[in-house]
Amino acid sequence: MSTALISHPSGLAHVTPPGHPERVDRLHAIHAALTATEFEPLERVAAPRADDATLTLCHPQRYIDRVEAAAPDTGWSSLDGDTHVVKASADAARHTAGGVVAAVDRVLDGRNANAFCAGRPPGHHAETETAMGFCLFGNAAIAAKHALENRGLSRVAIVDFDVHHGNGTQDLIWNEERVFFASSHQMPLYPGSGGPKERGAHGQIVNVPLAPGAGGEAFRHVYDTVILRQLEEYLPDLILVSAGFDAHRADPLADIRLGEADFAWVTERICDVADKVCRGRVVSTLEGGYDLDALAASTAAHVSVLMRRGAATP
Repeated sequence: MSTALISHPSGLAHVTPPGHPERVDRLHAIHAALTATEFEPLERVAAPRADDATLTLCHPQRYIDRVEAAAPDTGWSSLDGDTHVVKASADAARHTAGGVVAAVDRVLDGRNANAFCAGRPPGHHAETETAMGFCLFGNAAIAAKHALENRGLSRVAIVDFDVHHGNGTQDLIWNEERVFFASSHQMPLYPGSGGPKERGAHGQIVNVPLAPGAGGEAFRHVYDTVILRQLEEYLPDLILVSAGFDAHRADPLADIRLGEADFAWVTERICDVADKVCRGRVVSTLEGGYDLDALAASTAAHVSVLMRRGAATP
């Protein structure tokens, strides 16, 4: 089966202030990389717009209304020191969340073997009623709740290899025993959460900090010995991936020393688990990655693995 690439032009309308690392050029770099001949088999799908019923799977209506009301008619409004919105931002965020939900539906319906969602703004720092860290809505958590509440799944897993801890995802699923969440991330680093003792209300959260300067060997070790083992033991019906590529050695916002081969490796290993426990069902959504060349190359490596694994799915 094919791999879906889900995106929407609204992601280009979410314009951040000059010099901001989470910028429109990130999507330009990704789409340029994925126009190479090897990516022609991708099934390119326009992300639908998430409605309030979808967003309120994780966020109260008053928060959604506040985010939408914050956008000015011209220029930017700041929700915190890092998170800024323009008039088009909430619409872009709705399409990003809607794209991940649509990807879940396509994979569960057997239309695609797996999917990668190239949307922005990202989502894994957005808490229940707090926009932060460039994020407005918790895309991966919303998709997980959709799979549980609307598609009848019993257990869903989220694996987050962004270099920053996914505090928002953790907050949104803290009390949800049907969602396993595993995060590898640099510590110390923004947002300051993600210690090993943060386990969730049901022990379903696994945080594995990495020291500044850690490279591929340390990264692969924690996945092989901790995260992947517990992921497989959880027996999820679907695996969601928060795919941040800012653990790349070239990224300006952190100090982990990964390369494209490491992102390809972890994608392979997640797919190995998915093949064992949930018929290969993997949905990945873009999080961080702020060096454009590294982001493009790492995304290409990640999507190449998804395509090859998807093509082998009956």
